[in-house]
This record gives sequence, C-alpha cells and structure tokens, in this order.
Amino acid sequence: MNLVGPASPLGRLLRRPDAAPQLRRALWATLAGLGAFYLLRYVFDEPAMALYALFGALPLTLFSRLPGTARERTGPLLAALPAGLLLVTAGTLLAAHSWSAALGMFVVAFVTSYLGVGGPAAGGLATSFQLYYLLPCFPPYAPDALGERLGGLAVGMVTAALVDRLLWQGPLPPPYRILLAEAVDAAAEYCALVARRIAGTGDETAPPPHDRVDRTLFATRLSQVALPERPTGASLLHRGLYDVRALLRHLVNQLDRISTGLGSPAPDEAHLLDRTADGLRRAAVVLRSSAVTSPSPDPLVEALRSFGVARLAAVRSATPRRLRLAAVVHDTAAAGMLLAEAARIAFGAAPRRPWRRLGSPFRYATVGAPVRYWYRLRLHLTPRSVLFQNALRAALALAGARLLVGGLDLPHGFWVLLATLSLLRTSASDTRGALGPAFLGTGLGAVVAGLLVVVAGDTPAVYLVAAPLVVFLGFGIGPLLGTVWVQAALTLTLVTVFAQVEPPDLAIPTWRFLDVLVGGLIGAAAALLAWPRGARSELRRSAVRFMATSAQTCQAITERLCRPPAHADTADADATDADATMLRAADRTLRLVQAAYTQYRTEGASRKDPELPWELAMASGYTTVGGGALLLSEHAADTAPLPPDVATQLVALSARVADDCRRSAESVRCAGTVQPRERDDCPADASGPLTLAAAHRSGPEPAALVLIADLEAWLTGISYATTRVDRVMDDLRAGRAAGVDHRS
Repeated sequence: MNLVGPASPLGRLLRRPDAAPQLRRALWATLAGLGAFYLLRYVFDEPAMALYALFGALPLTLFSRLPGTARERTGPLLAALPAGLLLVTAGTLLAAHSWSAALGMFVVAFVTSYLGVGGPAAGGLATSFQLYYLLPCFPPYAPDALGERLGGLAVGMVTAALVDRLLWQGPLPPPYRILLAEAVDAAAEYCALVARRIAGTGDETAPPPHDRVDRTLFATRLSQVALPERPTGASLLHRGLYDVRALLRHLVNQLDRISTGLGSPAPDEAHLLDRTADGLRRAAVVLRSSAVTSPSPDPLVEALRSFGVARLAAVRSATPRRLRLAAVVHDTAAAGMLLAEAARIAFGAAPRRPWRRLGSPFRYATVGAPVRYWYRLRLHLTPRSVLFQNALRAALALAGARLLVGGLDLPHGFWVLLATLSLLRTSASDTRGALGPAFLGTGLGAVVAGLLVVVAGDTPAVYLVAAPLVVFLGFGIGPLLGTVWVQAALTLTLVTVFAQVEPPDLAIPTWRFLDVLVGGLIGAAAALLAWPRGARSELRRSAVRFMATSAQTCQAITERLCRPPAHADTADADATDADATMLRAADRTLRLVQAAYTQYRTEGASRKDPELPWELAMASGYTTVGGGALLLSEHAADTAPLPPDVATQLVALSARVADDCRRSAESVRCAGTVQPRERDDCPADASGPLTLAAAHRSGPEPAALVLIADLEAWLTGISYATTRVDRVMDDLRAGRAAGVDHRS
C-alpha cells in the first residue's frame, strides 16, 4: 500500500489548499519556539528563561492571525513586545492571591478580545496576549523571578519575529482589495452591457454577465474572506474597502433594475453608463495596484455634471418612464463616482473638496486614526454586538476558571485555562461539539506521553529529539486532521518540554488530561450561560432592527426633501446635522448586522439551519443608506417647494415602502413561518408621483421635477429590494411545505 505517493491519504492531505500555510506555521513554531528554548536551556543553562522564551514564541507562531506578508507582519510582532512584557509583569504580581489573579484575568481577557474590533491586526494577537498573562499568574508567587521571565519572553518574541521574516513565505490568501477589484471589473462589464442595451446597440438575446458578477460579489462577503484579510478595522484602507463593497452592492442592484425595464433607446443615459463603466475600470486598477492613478478631476464627475445639465433641460418633456430611467441611471453613476472616491481614500488620497463637509460619507477621512478607532470601539460597546458578547464571554470563562483553579489548588492550573481558552466557542452547541474530540485527543496524547516516559525515563536526549518532531508534525499535520490530533500534539509537546526542565513523571500526562477535562467543562458552562445561541439570534434581531431602521429612514428623508425648511439660511446647519445623524444611525445598525452575519457563517448553526436571505435583507438597507446619502448630497440644499399633491403622493409612497420593509422584517424575524400578506409589485414606471410630475411640467422649476424623479426612483428601488426578500421567503416557506431545503 502506497502511504506517501500523490494518491495516498497523506498525499491527498498535503494537496489541500490549507496544507502549505499550516506546515509553514508549524515550521515557524519549531524553529522559533524550540530554537529559543534550546538556546537558553542548554547553552545558557537558564531553564526558567527557556520556558518563557518558548511560551513567548509559541502563541505568536501558533495562534496569531496577522494580515500581510512577512515584512508587513514584522512591525505588529515587534510592537507586541511591550504589551507582552506588561502582561507578564501583571500576571507575576497579581499571582499572590486567587481573587486578584482572577480579576486581572477578567480585565485582560475582555480588553484584549474587545480591542480586536479595531481590526484584524489587534484581534489576531488577542490569544497571545491572554496567554502571556496566563502563564505567570499561577503559583508559585515569585516576583523575584520577574527579570528572568521578562528576559525569556523577550528572547522568544524577538526570535519569532526574526524567524517569520526569514522563513519561506508560502502562499498567501488573496488580499481583499484583489477580490474587490475582480468584483468591480465584473460590474464594469455588466454596466457596459446595460449601456449598449439602452442605447439600442446591444444584443437583446445575450444574457447579462450575472454569473461573474454574482460569483465575484459572493467572494467579497466577509464570511468568505480569510480572517486576517477582512476589512473590519478603523484604518483608511479598511474603511475605504468596506465602502467600496457597500457601494458596489448598491450599484449592481441599480443595474438589475435598469436591465429589467428596458424600453426605447436612451442615448444620454447610455453614454453616462459607459462613462460609469470606465470609472469602475479605473477604480479596479487602483484596487489592484494599491496606488492612486486616476486623473483629477475624475472624468465621471464631469460626465455626471453634463448629464445633470441635459437632464434639467429635457425634464419638462420627458415621459414618466424616462424620468425614472434618468433617475436610476444618475444614481448608478453617482454610486460609481463614490466607489472610485472610496478606492482613492483607501490608498491614501485625500478626499476631494465636496466630500469634506459634515454629513459626507467620507467624513472619516478628515479625522485622525485615534478618532476613527474610538468610533469603532464605541460602535460595538453594546450588548447587541456579537464582538462585545464574545469578549465578555471569554472574560467570564477565564476569570471563573482562574478562581476555580485557585480554590481547588490544582497543579498545572495554566493547562486548565489553556483548555478553556482553546475550547470555548461562540455558541454552546459549537463548544459542546469541540469537547468530545478534545477529550479524546488529550487522552490519546496522555497515553502516548505516558508510554514515552516509561520507555525513556529520565533521559533528556530522548525528549530533546522528540520535541521538534512532535511540534512540527503535530501542528503541521494535526490541524488538517482535526481537533483530536491537535490536542494530542499539544499534550505531547507539553510533556516533552517539561521533561527537559524537571524530572519526567507519569503524573504529568494524567494531570494534563484532568486539566483539559476541567477547562473544557468550564468553557461549556460559560458558553451555555452567556449568549448560548451565538450569532444566530443576534443576527436575526440585528437584521430586523436594520430593516426597521431603514423603513424609518426612508420616511424621514422623504419628509425632509418634500417639505424643506422654510428659511434655509437659518436652518441649514441644523438640517445637515440631523441628516447626518439619521444616516449614521442606519449605518451603525448595518455594521452590527454585518458583524453578526460574518460570525454566524463560522458557526455550526449556519450549516444546519435553512439559510435565510440575509444578504438580500441587507440589500434594502444598502439602498436606503447609500441612496439616501446621495439624495441628500444632491438635494438637501433645495428650497423650492414641491407641488402639494406630488409631495403628498411621495410621502404616501414612502409610508407604503416603509410598511413593505417592516413586513419583510417580520417575515425574517419569524424565519419565514408566517403567511405573507397580499402586496402589489413595485410601482410601474407611470407611478403616481411621476404622473403628477408630468402633469405639473409648466409649474415647478426643473430642479423640483428632478427631485421628484430621484425620490420616486429611490423609494421604488427600496421596494424592489424588499420584494426580492419576500420572494425568497415565499420559496423557503414553500420548500418547507414540500420538505425541500432552499439555500440562497
């Protein structure tokens, strides 16, 4: 039987996409961790420093998840050194009493976990920081050994950074900007095709490039992206990339609307979409090159201005259908313009002058990094944030474990907290599912370690040779095989390392198994008591709240634009601030639901439950927030009153659309189990407000007619998005009745 060939089980295992990165990580841990350990243990005869060098390097090599290349990771790894020294100092000094050590554990676990909301660089080091506090906060209380501990830790952390920099790099996941560039390119192709069709020169029978658009957009979902590459931070790069994705989703939705309502040729609109496609291609170049190369001023800005002039000139003679088409095309082009601006800002360009005002979607680019980071921390400082829930759950579990270890006076209490930390998941079911393999793996490792101790006895050379093999193979192959093998490898690693510091004892494997048992049960209890359903319940609540906020926002913006302040000079500042506050509330809710959805896709529940249309549920919010911001930027300064009957029609339409949003939210809240109520489709091109606008051509100013068309197109766009949600929910309900599992 061939055990090592390409067709063998090992060969198939090594061909997995995650095999090479995992082997690289294991080699990193072996060279950095054991290299520093052997240097201090056998060359300098400093066993205490050697242990801290090992535990300074292993958390960084095995548990850190930092974005970028080795060169880019060097900075964060070295910047973690002062924090590591501070945490070891705190753990050493607080180890005098169980209550002080537990209190410190709570603070350290919560702060290090919660700071991860600022981005993957901080979040990727959270586990390492917790372990740096864990190791010295157990007896013996030895403040006089603090110097040795800090010296060993510094050697281990510096060695880890050095080895990472010099080691073979290995394959990296594609940067998020590249995934976005592919999606933007696909949208540009789609936009150009729609332009040809509304110009009357395209092939009406050719299908739109939906496959590529859908595939590339799906690849940009945060839940599909490697954790270090997710744009969840407060930096300009992450904020800009996040905005590019949101605007792209809105733009594609608008292109879908245009392509489903093609009529007579519209050359002006086709020309603007062509320029929009060119702008998207330029934005894709910026994303791929990480450099701002687009000319200034942006040609799309000039195209939008020219289209606006032509639109004003022709608005009195336009049919209701043409009024809506012009409005949707204008909104699409404006979204493309904002997308290009977000891409520029992501790579260091200052926002152009129009986007520096209060209420601008790019206001964040005019404030410093500390302010942006503070906004992100404040956003998630709520029990409704899954990131806050995770931090609090981990802090309670680890602090409780530390109190229990102190109360029971368990030897090797560090292993109890290590087990709690490694087995605690974001939901009770996932934690429970991890316990069985962990106990089995630890038991298997304890048996093998016991046999090794019996055979090798007190012969350090055996453990010296065995440790590198255990670390490299255990953490290189083990994660590919599952939790059982990782826990077995961890148990063997601890035994082979401690046997080189103190005489080996059969009691060590036994205590290791008992400590994992205690730590796993503590983690299970914490997961059961603190938000046991993980992100599933919070996702539903957040999505429903987001849809309800969108409903309220669309009504408020319509009221604001239909009935502007009578004295603009005195009310403009207050109105602008109110507009910004209104959109910020919806945007905050959107970011909370995005975080919940991203976590939900990593949990077991997402693989068991029928998939609700979460992305579609958020799409109506994208249209509300993104389209609303565009409307306010275009028309907030307008003071000309609309004809009363048109304003009444628009306000009534906004109320109807808001009811649609709330009804869809209720359907999502009940997971599609409620029977749908009768509803009309999205209003036709000759809807009431457009028909009334055409009837008032000789009265209102052209700018008022444009506002009517833009508002009507925005509201019907939200209705279009909620209709898509309802259709998927209807299919899901029908599938349940027929015993079929529909997944979006």
